[in-house]
Amino acid sequence: MALPRLLFDGPATARFTLVLAHGAGAPMDSPYMQAFAEGLSSRGFRVVRFEFPYMDARRLTGKKRPPDRAPVLLDSWSRVVQSLDTSNLIIGGKSMGGRMASLWAAEQQTPENGVKGLVCLGYPFHPPGRPEKLRTAHLESLNTPTLICQGERDTFGTRDDVSSYNLSPSIRLHWLADGDHGFKPRKASGLTEQQNWQSAMDAIAAFAKDLG
Repeated sequence: MALPRLLFDGPATARFTLVLAHGAGAPMDSPYMQAFAEGLSSRGFRVVRFEFPYMDARRLTGKKRPPDRAPVLLDSWSRVVQSLDTSNLIIGGKSMGGRMASLWAAEQQTPENGVKGLVCLGYPFHPPGRPEKLRTAHLESLNTPTLICQGERDTFGTRDDVSSYNLSPSIRLHWLADGDHGFKPRKASGLTEQQNWQSAMDAIAAFAKDLG
């Protein structure tokens, strides 16, 4: 399998390189992904984006495809990490992309892979409407320092849902007020989507600072 095409933002001399994978339904240059790449690069990160094979094929053919199976997604993560010449990597992504990064990190569990941290933007703790179908087993023993930015009313895991989970002490949560899966709040909250996006980016910058 070929190395996925990489999209870079931010200074090549940055302290940390942050690799972000897209979610299940939108590409690496969606408005959400673009906003986070630009916002985080302005905060001093070298941001790298890539697409999984099914999304790359969709870009070429224009035909929607379901996500690849987990082994293919994890292989993409391995290829991308191995291609980057840095020992200060933070990996993660939006929804499915972040979940796959967390599974990859859990499989490695070694500092030799160069990954210093993990950032998940809207983690899919369970499918919407199916809270019994948890995707948290590997998160209970995850050693990699992790930040999960989550909307308080995310249908993939609300604040009330997540409060009952047994998560590793290496995981910290940053809650976006009244946010949905993309962190968008309701108008009545008095907040905006952009404010929640900026809050998430600030939390990521603070998380990286704590990594040293």
